[in-house]
Amino acid sequence: MAYKALCLGLMCSLFVYQIYTPIPEDIEEPWKVTMLNVLVRTTELTGTLLEKIGLMKSEELFSRAAQAYFTKPISDENVTVIDTAFNGIPVRLYLPKKKSERKRPAVIFIHGGAFVLGSCKHMAYDIVHRQMVNQLGAVVLGVDYRLAPEYQYPIPLEDSISVTRFFLQDKILAKYEVDPTRICISGDSSGGMFTAIVTQVLKDDPEFKNKIKAQVLIYPSLQSVDLSMPSYQENEYGLILTKEMAVKYACLYITNDEALLQAARKNQHMPQGSRHLFKFVNWSTLLPEKYRKNHVYKEPVLGKLNSFPGLLDTRLSPLIANDSQLQNLPLTYIITCGHDVLRDDGLIYVTRLRSVGVKVVHEHMENAFHGALSFITPPFYLHLGFKMKDMYINWLEKNL
Repeated sequence: MAYKALCLGLMCSLFVYQIYTPIPEDIEEPWKVTMLNVLVRTTELTGTLLEKIGLMKSEELFSRAAQAYFTKPISDENVTVIDTAFNGIPVRLYLPKKKSERKRPAVIFIHGGAFVLGSCKHMAYDIVHRQMVNQLGAVVLGVDYRLAPEYQYPIPLEDSISVTRFFLQDKILAKYEVDPTRICISGDSSGGMFTAIVTQVLKDDPEFKNKIKAQVLIYPSLQSVDLSMPSYQENEYGLILTKEMAVKYACLYITNDEALLQAARKNQHMPQGSRHLFKFVNWSTLLPEKYRKNHVYKEPVLGKLNSFPGLLDTRLSPLIANDSQLQNLPLTYIITCGHDVLRDDGLIYVTRLRSVGVKVVHEHMENAFHGALSFITPPFYLHLGFKMKDMYINWLEKNL
């Protein structure tokens, strides 16, 4: 009881303090967004305080809050919803009840949550996936990969690859009446990273390379090499996802060693021998001029930390894949947001994919922020979230 009272007192005090934090002038429904941002900031700061006094890790507090929005597999008159497992990994299937004269498209969805939070069972994703079934007649597969820090790199990624390979088997596609030429893989935030990596991996696999027609990346995280891009600088204390949160949870995906987090905060985490990778993320040449503004490019300091050679792996940073690894990727749809620390990851990936001949459709929402797709549920319905949802599904309808 004393613990709960302490948490409530802390959160109330922080809530009042945070409510006066200004938000960008171009944001729609500013009071709703202000309240959302205050709730996230309050939870973040409360978690940090609880962590410092040894009561709870901050990610645990966020995780418990997120679980309040998880849904049960409830079917309705149009959709059969099933929780099952593929290769031992939990998944949620959304299957159309309406008969179809032709085989169906399919959408594989890998959820976001900064590697440590969330589930494909989240209420917002449930809404999106039911609409996909009703509007597209699609089979939708949500992947519930294991989460960091309990399961660190590469386990969550390998879960995503394993589920995708299982689903793409001819016998499984036949079982669910899926057209093997009309399959999309998609994801938001950290799920966008996994989507990009899975697509890169399967591109060169003889058994699966022709079974992904399209990939969708929604405000994706795509690299851990340079954590001082203009979007990180401009949105350091931005809406919903701050730089500190992004860096901390990305580090927790890799290790519990505080040394990596301390170095990453200063952009001094990359090991010796990594200089050749910076050409793939050099925002001074790859970022559209509009977003370079008056920022001066400074290459990160190397060699302060040499304990994590995995940072050189494209399976941690798909943006550092070389040109040959990006060639012949499928049709790509990318949504980026102006008020997002991860904005530049997506913008640079658009540039790099187009430079090697990949067909890319890019939607940039200047007045949007990270996580907007999640805010289509009570108590906060944001027009921005519904707009993003409809853009995403309408694009799928035209291209699958």
